[in-house]
Amino acid sequence: MRLWSLHPSYLDKAALVACWREGLLARKVLCGNTKGYRNHPQLIRFKEENDPVALMDVYLTGIYEEAKKRNYNFDSSKINLLYDNEKIPVTTGQVAYEWEHLKKKLMQRDQERYQKISSLKKINLHPLFRETEGEIEKWEVPVP
Repeated sequence: MRLWSLHPSYLDKAALVACWREGLLARKVLCGNTKGYRNHPQLIRFKEENDPVALMDVYLTGIYEEAKKRNYNFDSSKINLLYDNEKIPVTTGQVAYEWEHLKKKLMQRDQERYQKISSLKKINLHPLFRETEGEIEKWEVPVP
């Protein structure tokens, strides 16, 4: 499960679709509607907040909006479309890790998108997140 902290516009089709599906699964977990994935590390940052399900809806709304821009057919009835100003912190180390991880994936799957983003100086985050100083998040399981 990968719930990207990066802005969804950077994701290629495979990553965006996977993020939507994994986000829906994460939402089910947070609602208590599934037995699997209950202790998945990617959910820690949502579980630590006051209303994890609402924040997951905000997260999925961001994914949905990007899909809509690309004319993908994501079913918004699966979530509550929420646009909230609350921000979850994410560390600079985590953002850097995810950025490099995404670029590796794009080099293999979408050279055109890789070329567009690889020289960017500023990395935008998913609207749910705000960047704070720090190392890679404790819950991250780095991929070699």
